[in-house]
Amino acid sequence: MHSADLITSRARLTPNREALLYTHTGERFTYAQLNARANRAATFLRALGVGKGDRVSILAHNSVIYLDLFFGVAKIGAIFAPLNWRLTARELSYIVSDCEPKVVLCGPEFTETLSDLRGELRDAKIVSVEAAQIDGALCYETELARASDAEPARPALSADDPYCLLYTSGTTGKPKGAILPHRQILWNCINTCISWGLREDDVTPVLTPMFHAGGLFAFLTPIFYIGGRVILARAFDAEASLQMIVAEKCTVVLGVPTLFQMWFNTPYFSQADFSRVRFFINGGASIPVPLMQSWVAAKGGIFRQGYGLTEVGPNCFSMTDAESVAKRGAVGKPILHSQMRLVNPETGNAVGANEPGELLIWGPHVCAGYWKNSQATAHAISDGWFHTGDMARRDEDGYFYIIGRFKDMIKSGGENVYAAEVETIFRDHPAVQDAALIGKPDPKWDEVGLMIVLLKPGHTATEDELLKFCDGKLARFKIPKQVVFTDALPYSPYGKIEKVKLRERYLT
Repeated sequence: MHSADLITSRARLTPNREALLYTHTGERFTYAQLNARANRAATFLRALGVGKGDRVSILAHNSVIYLDLFFGVAKIGAIFAPLNWRLTARELSYIVSDCEPKVVLCGPEFTETLSDLRGELRDAKIVSVEAAQIDGALCYETELARASDAEPARPALSADDPYCLLYTSGTTGKPKGAILPHRQILWNCINTCISWGLREDDVTPVLTPMFHAGGLFAFLTPIFYIGGRVILARAFDAEASLQMIVAEKCTVVLGVPTLFQMWFNTPYFSQADFSRVRFFINGGASIPVPLMQSWVAAKGGIFRQGYGLTEVGPNCFSMTDAESVAKRGAVGKPILHSQMRLVNPETGNAVGANEPGELLIWGPHVCAGYWKNSQATAHAISDGWFHTGDMARRDEDGYFYIIGRFKDMIKSGGENVYAAEVETIFRDHPAVQDAALIGKPDPKWDEVGLMIVLLKPGHTATEDELLKFCDGKLARFKIPKQVVFTDALPYSPYGKIEKVKLRERYLT
């Protein structure tokens, strides 16, 4: 089997089971209904000339249309290449020129961006969704209603045929299109269901954008695979989403640090009943320990720390409920069908217990490389091992801890200072909501740490106070030489601080 069969088989097994609630419209869909929509989408796309290997893109907010396309393209062997609507037309122009979509669907909020992209889209067919006013475009809803809901004839597909093309953030240069083959999506489902213990009665919200691997693959596709239920939000609203989690009796909840902080700050949090939630999963970045402790003190519950990448899937480690308490800060042990190594990034030699090393991952959930970029592919994948660029350590019991990006490191006086380690200490201060460390050029030490701090509302702290807080917790060379305060930090959709923007602001 390949992942094109995922929704088809689930509709055969549990056709009348509710699969999805789309909160924006209140519509509920069974597995049979989702499969019928996917068949209609596949038929419509094929009528537009889309075939095996062709790319189909969408520039729109979350909706059931993403699922139509995601499952529909698989049935005809095409490639799903969603576009990040947070990017400007200038940023997107490189991506669409690179992937050359044959069809682009566009929502009403992004018609101006689409207009700016028309020069790069060449012969792409444009389709309007949600009544977007686009000259000469087909109306998706009209065409979907006209199309047949019969299963389309399938092309020959292998496990290694491309299924999705997702572009990385491009923090070190131009975005790279990660090629996700059918096997990766399928094995992510298998690994997640087995290693995280998902059940067919699980209910999970999808609150993050579906142009990212987290929105598509963290729990949406695994929950469909196991036969559970998904609550899909068009966009994130802290109060409304928290009420929805309670009302729909969600059992597995994925968030990122900014989401958990926003939930904690809502007036509704004090009365929210999380008794149906089996565990919360934090992804994107490490959750501040004080926030986790405050949440658990107020509501109880289990927090697990997730880890993943677009190129290897969003769920690479797992732990039990008990381990999430005993090994707080760890991401756990490698998922069932995967192997991990930690190596010195300069020598390639394995490192010992509790020594930092670059994390390498091997398994059927590793991507096939980067679109039209053989150099980047060869750099990232060697003998099947994917070089994540993340530094981690493994303790004596085999639990992994993420230290931070290898490139997110300051070289100060010949010593390596990993930003994530220092940021964790600052986040432990009761007045600090978040913190980001960047390297500042220094004539004596080459680089010194500059910490940008966002304080919690209503709290105060001084530079001297925060630096003294580090005493005894960090070696002297790791303590930043300067602290500056900000009213806001730039975040990616998954809660990661965009340090390129910080360097532009503070170092230029």
